[in-house]
Amino acid sequence: MEYRRLGSTGMKVSPLCLGTMTYGTPEWRDWVLDQRASRPFIKKALDAGINFFDTADMYSLGESERVVGKALLDYARRDQFVLATKVCSPMGDGPNDRGLSRKHIMEAIDASLERLGMDYVDLYQIHRWDYDTPIEETMEALHDVVKAGKVRYIGASSMFAWQFAKAQHVAERNGWTRFVTMQPMYNLVYREEEREMFPLCADQGVGVIPWSPLARGVLAGKTTQGEGGESTRARTDEMTRKWHLGGDIDVPVIDALRSVAEQRGLPMAQIALAWVAANPVVSAPIVGASKEKHLDDAIAALDITLSDEEKTILESPYVPHAVAGHQ
Repeated sequence: MEYRRLGSTGMKVSPLCLGTMTYGTPEWRDWVLDQRASRPFIKKALDAGINFFDTADMYSLGESERVVGKALLDYARRDQFVLATKVCSPMGDGPNDRGLSRKHIMEAIDASLERLGMDYVDLYQIHRWDYDTPIEETMEALHDVVKAGKVRYIGASSMFAWQFAKAQHVAERNGWTRFVTMQPMYNLVYREEEREMFPLCADQGVGVIPWSPLARGVLAGKTTQGEGGESTRARTDEMTRKWHLGGDIDVPVIDALRSVAEQRGLPMAQIALAWVAANPVVSAPIVGASKEKHLDDAIAALDITLSDEEKTILESPYVPHAVAGHQ
């Protein structure tokens, strides 16, 4: 495994990040694996050299952090892995159980650390933009948790480029900690981040760690959603349909992907992930795995180098999409 700097920081991460929304409790979502079923994936990732893991407080309403934290500490020393978690999404019914206020951030980081069984997280990310809280309040609170030693670096997730630029400017103007990563949705059928966000990140040395590089399974060939889907998640996950992933306008891209994969004699998932990872602004795609093959395909994709001709075939059928994933 060849490690790389996370953005312009000195911290080194594997070129793949294991996303852990799939691990926690099926009481939250039918397709989530419980602790016993989750642990082999975390162990396999570590054994393969993956040292970067991403979770969030809202995954299984905290149970994902418990499952992931225990497994990581059982299988590795704390200094051997890089752990990211997130804050913003609702964790209860109360008015202050969500968002990016100072009150919620201070309470959320302590709760996350307790669930994880750790003294600090390497990367603390705002899960979305909070329209109800001044960004100055958010950035100062994040700076304070860094200075308290509870967080090493901070990052952001899906938002508009102007929002990200504003947050960075506020931090710089006040001498506060700046975001070092951006976690947007990015894949062959959703490339809108290439317009503004990617150039901004490249210019500012921000590491990009895209989520859903396989478009929630659509680019692995699982194009049937809802009733008749090939998995529990495909049958029950409303987000794929909400974000219009794999719809009629995406069929030419999926067909192009299938063609390149067949010519290579490789699974579609490997080609799709190799394309995301090849983008020079991308530090590490975030991949999920609920079957051993998912992780095998992700690791194998690291050894694939696509030709310019193949990239053209994959990219040319794309048409603009409505902005998605920011809410």
